[in-house]
Amino acid sequence: MSAPDGLTLLRHALARCGDGTPMTDCQAMGTGSGHRLIRVETEQRLYCFKWNPNPPAGMFLAEAEGLRALAETHSVRIPQVYAADQEEYGLGWILMEWIETSRWGEMNWEGLGESLAQMHTWGAGGYGFSGDNYLGAALQRNAWNRDWVQFFAEQRLGFQRDWAAQNGCLPPERARRLDWLIAHLGDFLEGVPRQPALLHGDLWGGNVLAGRAGEAVLIDPAVYFGDREAEIAFTKLFGGFSARFYQAYQSAQPLDPGFHERADLYNLYHLLNHLNLFGEGYGGAVDAILRRYAGLVGTKR
Repeated sequence: MSAPDGLTLLRHALARCGDGTPMTDCQAMGTGSGHRLIRVETEQRLYCFKWNPNPPAGMFLAEAEGLRALAETHSVRIPQVYAADQEEYGLGWILMEWIETSRWGEMNWEGLGESLAQMHTWGAGGYGFSGDNYLGAALQRNAWNRDWVQFFAEQRLGFQRDWAAQNGCLPPERARRLDWLIAHLGDFLEGVPRQPALLHGDLWGGNVLAGRAGEAVLIDPAVYFGDREAEIAFTKLFGGFSARFYQAYQSAQPLDPGFHERADLYNLYHLLNHLNLFGEGYGGAVDAILRRYAGLVGTKR
């Protein structure tokens, strides 16, 4: 028996969420990261159907769980999830609310800053999440830990280091500096007052949509409970958000002194992930951060 095609999966997904009304429009919206995206309209509502013929195990179920966790905070707008599954043939899919968008320049950045600050008040008893999930196409480990420095050293930098070694992305000098930094991470991160905060986990411009009224809508999360500084740091890595966003966030929930000195440490996780996914084009940025914090191996500066 052959695997079902996308249209068959779509009909199955609509049935799963109880929409048996006829489809009035169905448009393929392109592909990305191996995913296929379909905009579908029924007599009941508009949907976004995303599927992949061979996704990593549990990817769409993890995405659905993350989106629902963010939605439970009633802060930032999140697409409603109607259903998600991983089929017996390995096919994965998620059926969500379709977001009608406006121009990015019409984004309500102040509203995003305020609502993200509100979301970051949603806490937990430790750092991690209920299960592993995905940062883009990469596995993200989320085993619970009450110690943030240990969590970030092991589940974030340590995991990426081990993967980079397997990928041949760690020449000796880079490996020595990264090992040194992981071992001395507490020297840079300890002593900062923090509480676990619910994070989107992959918050950059590509994962923020401007809704029809200009409201920010967050998509494609890599959710976990972590230090909110890690979230804000990543928003600055690839071009940054509007200054209005940072002003609104800072007014609602000020960042602790020294944040800018710690930001590169948090962004090292994402740069290592890009190094592992996309190659040596990110090696220079990784090395620059390692040199900044570690200096010569064995000499802290």
